[in-house]
Amino acid sequence: MKKIQFSFSNTKVDYHLASGIAHLKEIVDPASTFIVTDENVYNAHTKRFRNWQTIVIQAGEQFKTQATVDKLLLELIERGADRKSTLVGVGGGVVTDITGYTASVYMRGIRFGFIPTTILAMVDASIGGKNGIDVGVYKNMVGVIRQPSFLLHDMVFTNTLPQHEWENGFAEIIKHACIKDPAMFSALQSHTLKQYQQKKTLLCDLIQRNAVLKSKVVQRDEFESGERRLLNFGHTLGHAIENMYELPHGHAVAIGMTYACHISEILAGFKQTKQVTDLLAKYSLPTYRAFDKARAFEILLKDKKKVKKEMNYVLLQKIGKGIVQPIPLDNLQTIINEL
Repeated sequence: MKKIQFSFSNTKVDYHLASGIAHLKEIVDPASTFIVTDENVYNAHTKRFRNWQTIVIQAGEQFKTQATVDKLLLELIERGADRKSTLVGVGGGVVTDITGYTASVYMRGIRFGFIPTTILAMVDASIGGKNGIDVGVYKNMVGVIRQPSFLLHDMVFTNTLPQHEWENGFAEIIKHACIKDPAMFSALQSHTLKQYQQKKTLLCDLIQRNAVLKSKVVQRDEFESGERRLLNFGHTLGHAIENMYELPHGHAVAIGMTYACHISEILAGFKQTKQVTDLLAKYSLPTYRAFDKARAFEILLKDKKKVKKEMNYVLLQKIGKGIVQPIPLDNLQTIINEL
């Protein structure tokens, strides 16, 4: 088991990488711990939850809502969870988001940790302290920034991942490479998704590289006033179309990255769009698609990255070099209409 620690503004987070859920009892007291997972993970790995107090929620982004949180809060009250209890989210990004948010508001805040079970959650959703829920079509509109006490990676959960979840996760990995790591971009070009699926050591190294990359960005800018905004590459337009068309998160982000590359060509002189779209396609991710541009722009107007009459948009100067550029909303609307 590889353990590293990252210090954030008011807490330290232990990362137990290349570990296993069997080690959880060494980190928390089972008597005062409640595991939160979804029905898909629970049904695929039932025996791993034996002897743990487990709460199973419905699976899917459509359940990342206040109604699910309210049910979870009532369940915790009925089971006698108190201020010394710990919540552990075992699942993908929806589970980790809901678990972190619920723990942050239950009795004004109790301890929590994550065992991410998808590639996306391992490299992105579980890292950085963002916990929240959706409101209608507006993603992550309500939430808190509060760090977990620990993260634990158990690669056994990847054995039951459906193909689209692998693709989802690699969208975020490609995003990290685009904004911060040209060497990783080259490594992704020289490998295939099948190689990462078949070689656990190769996958482990890639996931750890991404977890460390994101964690260092968050360390330097925990509350998203500067560099952390780069992690939104592909997400601005991606989030707008994700719920409009009920797309998987990674697919929506891949489409968002494609169009962000074209906006980067116009505003930042970016010249490597084809390399990005070729890599996305290599990992079975979509690039271009027709969408309702007027409706997408309406949703963009409610985006958290909007400040007055500008949108802080993440662009690329070159592969491995992301920038945040404020774009006047009228300019952005014109650009989107012409995409």
